Amino acid sequence: MKHILSYLKPYKFFVIIAYLLTFIELIIELLLPLFLGKMINDGVVNQDMNNIIMWGSIMIGLSLIAFSSGILNSFYASHASNHLGLDIRNKLFAKIQSFSFAILNQFPTSSLITRFTNDIRQVQNTVFMGLRIMIRAPLMIIGSVIMALIINFKLASVFLIVVPIAVLFVLWVYKKGSAMFDTVQRKTDSVNLVMQENLMNMRLIKAFTRHTFERSRFSKVNEDLSASMRRAYRFIDASMPALLFVMNLSLIFIIWFGSVQTIVGDSNIGDVVAIINYALRITMAISMLTFIILSFSRMQASSERLNQVLLIDSDFRNHENIANINTIEHGKINFNDVSFIYPKTNSTVLKNITFSIKPNERIAFMGATGSGKTSLFQLIPLLYKPTKGHIEIDDISINDFSINELRESIGYVPQNPLLFSGSIRNNLIWGKEDATDDEIIQACKDAQIHDLIMTLPGQYNTHISQQGVNLSGGQKQRLSIARALVRKPKILMLDDCTSALDLTTETKLFNAIDKNPCTTLLITQKISTAKRFDRIILIDYGHIIANGTHEELLESSILYQQIVDSQEGGGHSVSN
Repeated sequence: MKHILSYLKPYKFFVIIAYLLTFIELIIELLLPLFLGKMINDGVVNQDMNNIIMWGSIMIGLSLIAFSSGILNSFYASHASNHLGLDIRNKLFAKIQSFSFAILNQFPTSSLITRFTNDIRQVQNTVFMGLRIMIRAPLMIIGSVIMALIINFKLASVFLIVVPIAVLFVLWVYKKGSAMFDTVQRKTDSVNLVMQENLMNMRLIKAFTRHTFERSRFSKVNEDLSASMRRAYRFIDASMPALLFVMNLSLIFIIWFGSVQTIVGDSNIGDVVAIINYALRITMAISMLTFIILSFSRMQASSERLNQVLLIDSDFRNHENIANINTIEHGKINFNDVSFIYPKTNSTVLKNITFSIKPNERIAFMGATGSGKTSLFQLIPLLYKPTKGHIEIDDISINDFSINELRESIGYVPQNPLLFSGSIRNNLIWGKEDATDDEIIQACKDAQIHDLIMTLPGQYNTHISQQGVNLSGGQKQRLSIARALVRKPKILMLDDCTSALDLTTETKLFNAIDKNPCTTLLITQKISTAKRFDRIILIDYGHIIANGTHEELLESSILYQQIVDSQEGGGHSVSN
C-alpha cells in the first residue's frame, strides 16, 4: 500500500490542504460539546439569556465554519484521489506495454481488466475517504476521550477501558476483512474471464448451441463471487452491532453515574451533557470506523494486486536504457545454438537451433503444428528471451539493440490477424505513425488489398469494427500484411498469414514483396508457397532436420518428400 500511496506525492499540496480542513472540522466538533456544557451551566441553569445567546452564537458561527471546511475538504480530496487514479492507470498501462510475453502470460486479460477498473476505483474511493473522514474518526475518538477526561475524569474514566477494547476489535476486523476482500477480487477476475470469453466467442457459442452450458458456467462463477461478497459484508456488518453494544453500555453507565454525581454535587448538568455528547461522538466515530475498515480492507487487497503488476521486474528493463547506437541496416540473422523453454514449463520447445540467413534472403519455415516455428519467430524481436544460446542481427547480439530499434526494424504479421476498432487508415499507420498517403497506398497495393478498399464507401476512412469482425479472413490478413509493409522493415516475418488467400492473390502478394529490399521469413504449410523461396528450413519437435532449396530437400529429406507427396501427389525417392 505504501507504494500505491506514493503516487499522491505530486498532489501533496491538495493533501495538506484537505488535512488542514479536516483538522478545522475536528477541532470545532470537539469544542461544541464543551461550549454546550458552558451554555447549560452558565445560561440555562442560571436562566441567563445573555450567556445562552453568546454561547449559542459562538456554536452557530463555528458550525458554519465547519460546514464550509467540509465542502472545501471534499473538493481537495476529490482532486487528489481522482488524479491518483489517473496516474496509476497511466503507470499500469505503460508497465503492461513494457512486459515480455513471458510476463504477460502470468496475468490473464480478465485479471488485468479488473485491476484497471475495480482495483483502481477501490483505491481511489478509499483515498478520497481517507482525506475526507478516515483520519478524522480515530482523532475524534482520541480527542473526545481527552476532552471528556478534562471535564470530569471520574465520569469519563470508563472510556479508558472501552475504547482500547474497541480499537483492538477494529484491528482484528481489518485483518480478517482484508483476506476476505482479496478473495472477492479474485472471484471478480473469474467472472470477468467468463464474460470476456463469451463476448469474444459469441458466434462460436451460437454455432454450437452452447447457450445452456455457458449460462451454467457463468452462474457458477457469479454465485461464487456473490457468496464471497456476502461472507465479507456480513462479517463487516456484524462488527458494527458488537461495537455499538459496547459503546451503548458505556453510555448507559455515564448517564447513570452522571446522575448520581449530580445529585451529590460532585458534578453539574452541563458537564454530564458534554460528556454524553463526547460519548455519542465516540460511538459515531467507531461506527464510522466500520465503514472505513470495509473500504480500507478492500484497498489493501486491491493495492497488493496492483503492486503485483507495478512492481514486477520487466525482462527488458535494461534494454530501454541502451544508447541507440546500433541500427539494423541489412537484416542478416544468425541463430547460434539457441534453445527455448516457455516460462514455468519443463518442455523444451526449441533445441540447439543454429542457422544463418543472408540479407534480403527469403526463407520458408515448415513443420508440423507445435514443432516450434512460431516460438522461433517470437525470439527474434525479443518477445521472449532464449533460454540458451544467442541470436544476432547484422552480427550484433539482439541484446545490444534498444527494444524500439529492434522492433521498429521488423515487420511482424501474426498467425491470427489482429485489427483495432477505427478506420482502415488508422490501422495501417499503426505500423508507421508518420506514413504518407503514397506509402500507405503502395503498401496496400503490395498486399493486394488496395482495389478492395477503393470499392468501400469510405475507402481508407472506412470504419473497422473491433477485431475486424466486418471483414473476411483474407481481408484481415492482407490488411495485417499491409500494416507490416508500410513501415518498410529490414526483416519481414509472416507467420502463416496467407492461409485464407487464393493461389492467384498469394502469388501476386509474394511477387510484390520480392521487390522490397528486406529479409523475408515465412511460416507456411503449403509446398506451393514454400518452393518459391530461396531456402526452406524444416523443423520437427524443436530441431532443424533439413535446410536447403526445394530441390535439395526433395533429394535429402524423407519427411519433406512425404509432405510433398501428401500435397502434390506422386512419388519421390531418396537419391543415393
